[in-house]
Amino acid sequence: MKTWFLASISLVLSLSLASCVDEANVGPNDTPKTFYFTAIPDKDISHLRSRFAPMAAYLSEELGIKVVFKPVTHYALAVAAMTNKEVYLAWFGGLTGVQARERTDGEAIAQGEADAAFYSYFIAHPSSGLKPSAEFPMGIVGKSFTFGDKSSTSGRLMPEAFIREHLGKSPEEVFGRKPGFSGSHDLTIDAVAGGAFQVGAVNGKTWETKEAAGKTGIAYVIWKTPSYADYNWSVPGDIDVVYGAGFKAKLQHALLALDYSNPKHKKILDACPRKRFIKAANSDYQGIRATAQALGVIRD
Repeated sequence: MKTWFLASISLVLSLSLASCVDEANVGPNDTPKTFYFTAIPDKDISHLRSRFAPMAAYLSEELGIKVVFKPVTHYALAVAAMTNKEVYLAWFGGLTGVQARERTDGEAIAQGEADAAFYSYFIAHPSSGLKPSAEFPMGIVGKSFTFGDKSSTSGRLMPEAFIREHLGKSPEEVFGRKPGFSGSHDLTIDAVAGGAFQVGAVNGKTWETKEAAGKTGIAYVIWKTPSYADYNWSVPGDIDVVYGAGFKAKLQHALLALDYSNPKHKKILDACPRKRFIKAANSDYQGIRATAQALGVIRD
């Protein structure tokens, strides 16, 4: 009886301890119960969770594991989430992808078909007096100007690089007042359309989507930048250690298998928004890294 009682107590304690194990503390040979992913909040932050819900459902089915989207409120938090191993997949911009991969020995595994040749628009309010041109708009000197998020590739990094290239000065020296940082592309459009700033830099795809929906107000495009690499799906280097051998390849395959002609897949791709994903590699973003180094945004 005593032996049976002790054995029972031991079993209860073992089960209780097992139930208290945090998913994040599983050993390298265990499979976590949940896979978390995130995305930079480059559009309306309030809709992030619903925007990526179809992706979470799709990946859950394809990977055979519970997948949960973890929203963040700004770009730097998306990088921090991967650095701190809170997420193991993220939809990054070019710069945030470089930052996250360098901190986690990570890898870019997919990008939109259009992301190898992405672009930004410089947009203006009628009060600026600026006109659309195929050439860099030298008339922006002295105007009020807003970027998007400080860590945005298409809303800050590359627009700043073009400003410095053509005008030979920093944005602080170029504009009539210190440039603003709206926090997202949607907010940049709203700020310029509303007259809070005379000029702004915005993601080309976001502008085109809002323009097609009639949501750009009285703002208009004055210049389209040269192309550069941008958005990407990236993972940290230890993903297969944590989730099992071959998990990264399975995840990449699931992303590349999305088909825009499939109504369910269309909802998933529209969240990015992209028509399809293709393979990506870290080398695709060396130009972004070099630009960020030149501007002092990242350092070796």
